[in-house]
Amino acid sequence: MDFLGYFIYVFITLFAIVSPLSGVITFITLTNGLTLDEKNAIARKSVALAFAIAIFFIFTGNILLDFFGIGIDSLKVAGGLLLFVIAFDMMQAKISRESITDREIDASSEREDIWIFPIAMPMLSGPATITTVIILTESAEVVPQKALIILATVLTYAIALLIFLFSRRLHKRMGYNGMLVITRMFGLFLGAISVSMIASGVWGLYLSMSGL
Repeated sequence: MDFLGYFIYVFITLFAIVSPLSGVITFITLTNGLTLDEKNAIARKSVALAFAIAIFFIFTGNILLDFFGIGIDSLKVAGGLLLFVIAFDMMQAKISRESITDREIDASSEREDIWIFPIAMPMLSGPATITTVIILTESAEVVPQKALIILATVLTYAIALLIFLFSRRLHKRMGYNGMLVITRMFGLFLGAISVSMIASGVWGLYLSMSGL
């Protein structure tokens, strides 16, 4: 089994869904007016919480699926459709409605717990991220694959932390248009992932209903 190829696939999937680069503009908007130390503190706390949420669902996803009686193929179809909506927004360089809305950004401007909502949840660990980590974990065939999912999650949020810590510098270097290009690119990747997820789920449902 090609574990390196599997790790790369999982990492690209998670990084495209978390998409910290496309969230830089939103993060800067939410932390506008704060000192560098305050901004960095929010970055550390929000990424740590988002990582904890992702890890929690990696370890408890199977329990939740069994509790609600949800099959992995049904979750693939539902999750794929959700990812496609997000990808469509990203390809139009819009803020994903699943991630955070303009109204939520405005409402957060006067709150002190923005590192919890909306940065950690749902911007860095929204329903799409939670659904994806559950699907990846449940689809893993051997223990080493599950370990690689955890490693890819660690790497994804470590990079997210670096991006948020240096968000102002990145924005100055890349500019608003550069951020839009990256957002569209990740939207394209995410769209391809969503189609693959839906196809896999539909095929699995077909096999289960036909008794094959």
